[in-house]
Amino acid sequence: MLRAPSVLSRTNLSTDVVLDGLSKRYDALEALAPLSLRVEQGETVALLGPSGSGKTTLLLLLSGQMEPDTGRIVLSGRDMARMRSGRERARLVGMVHQQFDLVPQLSALHNVLAGRLAEWSLWASMVSLVWPRDHDMAVAALARMGVADRADVRAGRLSGGEQQRVAIARLLVQDPAVILADEPVASLDPARAGEVLALLVSVARQSNKTLVASMHSVELAREHFARLIGLRNGEVQFDLPNPQVTESMLHALYDLRGLRGES
Repeated sequence: MLRAPSVLSRTNLSTDVVLDGLSKRYDALEALAPLSLRVEQGETVALLGPSGSGKTTLLLLLSGQMEPDTGRIVLSGRDMARMRSGRERARLVGMVHQQFDLVPQLSALHNVLAGRLAEWSLWASMVSLVWPRDHDMAVAALARMGVADRADVRAGRLSGGEQQRVAIARLLVQDPAVILADEPVASLDPARAGEVLALLVSVARQSNKTLVASMHSVELAREHFARLIGLRNGEVQFDLPNPQVTESMLHALYDLRGLRGES
């Protein structure tokens, strides 16, 4: 098992994500053992590991949806625990969930504009339901995802692939420095999964944004991500550039022997 040393003593202005001694427990279960790592601006990182390994827990901590038991998270030089508003956090980090989190009764356009809510007042948000604000921005994001023609279609009537594209378009208008994705294509068929994942990675690379994603498919992770981190039973097993991860490492990562149940 490889563990990284404490990294906060090192300075690098390009660093987007720094984790120092981060851990999380659910009652008696150690969901995530203390870990320290850094992710540089523009890196594409895939989190691999069996169910219950700690991938989703790590992403929830990074997104601020969950607080760590120990350690701290620094995003673009700012300690997450000291952020005073959700607006500040939304500018730094955004997340795409496996189930897309779209409002099925609203159009694709309005779902995309939800990415702007952190920038609007409550009154502006209400008015936008009738007269959409930042309309051109949302249409441009949908066009970038190849679904501009679906702007006025209710999200509940879109295909799974179209819904995921809308979810990524919503992230585009939010424009965070760090993009997180939790099993972003697990619910799609293999052909569409590769297509949508390629779009997500392309968005991150073209904008020089940091992308950290938990991945169910090792094959897709191998194809699209530059760095692979293997988690097993809440601990880091490897953290290496993609070409340096061997088949024996992957076999050990997913070996059923000694594997705990899902948390």
